Amino acid sequence: MIDYLAGVVKNVREKSITVLVNGLGLLVLVPRASDYVQDQSIQLYTYLHWNQEQGFSLLGFATELERTVFLMIIDCPKIGPSIGLNILSQVNAGAFLKLISAQDEKGLSALNGIGPKKAEQLIVELKHKVSKLLVSGTVPAEDQQSFVEWHNVSAVLSSLNYSKPEVTKAMTYLAAKYNGQNCSLDQLIRSALAYLATGV
Repeated sequence: MIDYLAGVVKNVREKSITVLVNGLGLLVLVPRASDYVQDQSIQLYTYLHWNQEQGFSLLGFATELERTVFLMIIDCPKIGPSIGLNILSQVNAGAFLKLISAQDEKGLSALNGIGPKKAEQLIVELKHKVSKLLVSGTVPAEDQQSFVEWHNVSAVLSSLNYSKPEVTKAMTYLAAKYNGQNCSLDQLIRSALAYLATGV
Protein backbone atom coordinates (compact mmCIF):
# COMPACT_ATOMS: atom_id res chain seq x y z
CA MET A 1 0.00 0.00 0.00
CA ILE A 2 1.21 3.54 -0.77
CA ASP A 3 1.24 5.31 2.59
CA TYR A 4 2.97 8.60 1.78
CA LEU A 5 4.40 10.44 -1.20
CA ALA A 6 6.41 13.56 -1.90
CA GLY A 7 6.68 15.20 -5.30
CA VAL A 8 5.82 18.14 -7.51
CA VAL A 9 2.34 19.12 -8.72
CA LYS A 10 2.24 18.90 -12.52
CA ASN A 11 -1.47 19.34 -13.16
CA VAL A 12 -4.49 20.57 -11.19
CA ARG A 13 -8.02 19.45 -12.07
CA GLU A 14 -11.40 19.99 -10.41
CA LYS A 15 -11.10 17.09 -7.98
CA SER A 16 -7.61 15.72 -8.53
CA ILE A 17 -3.98 16.61 -9.08
CA THR A 18 -1.12 14.92 -10.94
CA VAL A 19 1.98 14.55 -8.79
CA LEU A 20 5.35 13.87 -10.39
CA VAL A 21 7.31 11.43 -8.23
CA ASN A 22 10.72 10.32 -9.54
CA GLY A 23 9.58 10.68 -13.16
CA LEU A 24 6.24 8.95 -12.55
CA GLY A 25 3.02 10.99 -12.80
CA LEU A 26 0.45 9.87 -10.21
CA LEU A 27 -3.20 10.92 -10.42
CA VAL A 28 -4.29 11.70 -6.86
CA LEU A 29 -7.85 12.50 -5.76
CA VAL A 30 -7.82 15.24 -3.10
CA PRO A 31 -10.52 16.99 -1.03
CA ARG A 32 -9.65 20.50 -2.26
CA ALA A 33 -7.69 20.55 -5.51
CA SER A 34 -7.81 24.37 -5.49
CA ASP A 35 -5.38 24.31 -2.54
CA TYR A 36 -2.59 23.21 -4.90
CA VAL A 37 -0.72 25.05 -7.65
CA GLN A 38 1.36 23.80 -10.55
CA ASP A 39 5.08 23.20 -9.86
CA GLN A 40 4.44 23.24 -6.09
CA SER A 41 6.44 20.74 -4.02
CA ILE A 42 4.06 18.78 -1.81
CA GLN A 43 3.86 15.91 0.65
CA LEU A 44 0.70 13.82 0.92
CA TYR A 45 -0.59 11.11 3.24
CA THR A 46 -2.30 8.64 0.95
CA TYR A 47 -4.94 5.94 0.81
CA LEU A 48 -5.24 3.40 -1.98
CA HIS A 49 -8.86 2.47 -2.70
CA TRP A 50 -10.08 -0.46 -4.79
CA ASN A 51 -13.37 -0.33 -6.67
CA GLN A 52 -14.57 -3.36 -8.62
CA GLU A 53 -15.76 -1.23 -11.55
CA GLN A 54 -13.11 1.50 -11.64
CA GLY A 55 -10.08 -0.31 -10.25
CA PHE A 56 -7.53 1.47 -8.07
CA SER A 57 -7.79 5.11 -6.98
CA LEU A 58 -5.11 6.96 -5.05
CA LEU A 59 -6.37 9.56 -2.57
CA GLY A 60 -4.16 12.19 -0.97
CA PHE A 61 -4.44 14.25 2.22
CA ALA A 62 -2.43 17.24 3.45
CA THR A 63 -2.15 15.94 7.04
CA GLU A 64 -2.23 12.61 8.80
CA LEU A 65 -5.24 13.80 10.83
CA GLU A 66 -7.16 14.53 7.62
CA ARG A 67 -6.50 11.00 6.38
CA THR A 68 -7.48 9.54 9.76
CA VAL A 69 -10.79 11.42 9.72
CA PHE A 70 -11.43 10.33 6.11
CA LEU A 71 -10.89 6.68 7.07
CA MET A 72 -13.30 7.08 10.00
CA ILE A 73 -15.94 8.51 7.66
CA ILE A 74 -15.70 5.75 5.06
CA ASP A 75 -15.78 3.10 7.79
CA CYS A 76 -19.45 4.01 8.30
CA PRO A 77 -21.91 1.66 6.53
CA LYS A 78 -22.88 2.75 2.99
CA ILE A 79 -20.53 5.76 3.03
CA GLY A 80 -17.79 5.58 0.45
CA PRO A 81 -14.71 7.59 -0.55
CA SER A 82 -16.65 10.04 -2.73
CA ILE A 83 -18.76 11.12 0.28
CA GLY A 84 -15.66 11.28 2.47
CA LEU A 85 -13.88 13.54 -0.01
CA ASN A 86 -17.05 15.61 -0.43
CA ILE A 87 -17.25 16.25 3.32
CA LEU A 88 -13.57 17.21 3.62
CA SER A 89 -13.85 19.46 0.59
CA GLN A 90 -16.32 21.60 2.58
CA VAL A 91 -14.93 21.44 6.15
CA ASN A 92 -11.44 20.66 7.38
CA ALA A 93 -10.73 17.67 9.62
CA GLY A 94 -10.80 19.72 12.82
CA ALA A 95 -14.14 21.34 11.99
CA PHE A 96 -15.66 17.94 11.16
CA LEU A 97 -14.50 16.48 14.47
CA LYS A 98 -16.05 19.43 16.28
CA LEU A 99 -19.37 18.86 14.50
CA ILE A 100 -19.33 15.22 15.65
CA SER A 101 -18.24 16.11 19.22
CA ALA A 102 -21.05 18.67 19.44
CA GLN A 103 -23.52 16.18 17.89
CA ASP A 104 -24.42 19.02 15.54
CA GLU A 105 -26.88 17.36 13.16
CA LYS A 106 -27.94 20.71 11.73
CA GLY A 107 -24.35 21.70 10.92
CA LEU A 108 -23.59 18.35 9.28
CA SER A 109 -26.81 18.22 7.28
CA ALA A 110 -26.04 21.71 5.95
CA LEU A 111 -23.11 20.24 4.00
CA ASN A 112 -23.83 19.55 0.33
CA GLY A 113 -24.71 15.88 -0.18
CA ILE A 114 -25.32 15.22 3.53
CA GLY A 115 -28.98 15.19 4.55
CA PRO A 116 -30.45 14.85 8.05
CA LYS A 117 -30.45 11.01 7.98
CA LYS A 118 -26.80 10.79 6.92
CA ALA A 119 -25.85 13.45 9.49
CA GLU A 120 -27.54 11.43 12.24
CA GLN A 121 -25.80 8.26 11.04
CA LEU A 122 -22.37 9.94 11.08
CA ILE A 123 -22.88 11.17 14.65
CA VAL A 124 -24.10 7.77 15.92
CA GLU A 125 -21.28 5.88 14.18
CA LEU A 126 -18.43 8.29 14.96
CA LYS A 127 -19.00 9.98 18.33
CA HIS A 128 -17.25 7.19 20.27
CA LYS A 129 -14.44 6.95 17.70
CA VAL A 130 -13.87 10.70 18.01
CA SER A 131 -13.55 10.26 21.79
CA LYS A 132 -10.89 7.59 21.27
CA LEU A 133 -9.13 9.82 18.75
CA LEU A 134 -8.89 12.56 21.38
CA VAL A 135 -7.31 10.15 23.86
CA SER A 136 -4.82 8.95 21.22
CA GLY A 137 -3.20 12.39 20.98
CA THR A 138 -3.64 12.56 17.19
CA VAL A 139 -5.59 15.81 17.37
CA PRO A 140 -3.35 18.94 17.49
CA ALA A 141 -3.00 20.40 20.99
CA GLU A 142 -4.63 23.70 20.01
CA ASP A 143 -7.85 21.88 19.05
CA GLN A 144 -7.80 19.19 21.74
CA GLN A 145 -9.25 21.20 24.63
CA SER A 146 -12.23 22.38 22.59
CA PHE A 147 -13.18 18.83 21.54
CA VAL A 148 -12.72 17.46 25.07
CA GLU A 149 -15.07 20.11 26.49
CA TRP A 150 -17.82 19.37 23.95
CA HIS A 151 -17.51 15.65 24.68
CA ASN A 152 -17.61 16.29 28.45
CA VAL A 153 -20.83 18.32 28.13
CA SER A 154 -22.53 15.35 26.50
CA ALA A 155 -21.18 13.01 29.20
CA VAL A 156 -22.33 15.28 32.04
CA LEU A 157 -25.86 15.59 30.64
CA SER A 158 -26.08 11.80 30.25
CA SER A 159 -24.89 11.32 33.84
CA LEU A 160 -27.72 13.62 34.97
CA ASN A 161 -30.16 11.12 33.43
CA TYR A 162 -31.18 13.21 30.44
CA SER A 163 -32.34 11.01 27.57
CA LYS A 164 -30.38 10.66 24.33
CA PRO A 165 -32.89 12.82 22.39
CA GLU A 166 -32.63 15.51 25.08
CA VAL A 167 -28.82 15.42 25.00
CA THR A 168 -28.84 15.63 21.20
CA LYS A 169 -31.23 18.62 21.31
CA ALA A 170 -29.07 20.39 23.87
CA MET A 171 -25.86 19.77 21.89
CA THR A 172 -27.51 21.03 18.70
CA TYR A 173 -28.62 24.16 20.58
CA LEU A 174 -25.10 24.75 21.94
CA ALA A 175 -23.53 24.22 18.53
CA ALA A 176 -25.79 26.87 17.01
CA LYS A 177 -25.37 29.33 19.90
CA TYR A 178 -21.60 29.07 20.31
CA ASN A 179 -20.57 28.28 16.74
CA GLY A 180 -16.83 28.85 16.36
CA GLN A 181 -16.40 30.20 19.92
CA ASN A 182 -14.06 28.84 22.57
CA CYS A 183 -16.23 28.36 25.64
CA SER A 184 -15.44 26.93 29.07
CA LEU A 185 -16.93 23.62 30.12
CA ASP A 186 -18.82 25.34 32.95
CA GLN A 187 -20.37 27.86 30.54
CA LEU A 188 -21.47 25.14 28.12
CA ILE A 189 -23.02 22.99 30.86
CA ARG A 190 -24.89 25.92 32.45
CA SER A 191 -26.22 26.96 29.05
CA ALA A 192 -27.32 23.39 28.22
CA LEU A 193 -29.08 22.98 31.57
CA ALA A 194 -30.86 26.30 31.17
CA TYR A 195 -32.02 25.25 27.71
CA LEU A 196 -33.26 21.85 28.91
CA ALA A 197 -35.04 23.49 31.86
CA THR A 198 -37.28 25.34 29.39
CA GLY A 199 -38.69 21.97 28.34
CA VAL A 200 -38.17 22.72 24.63
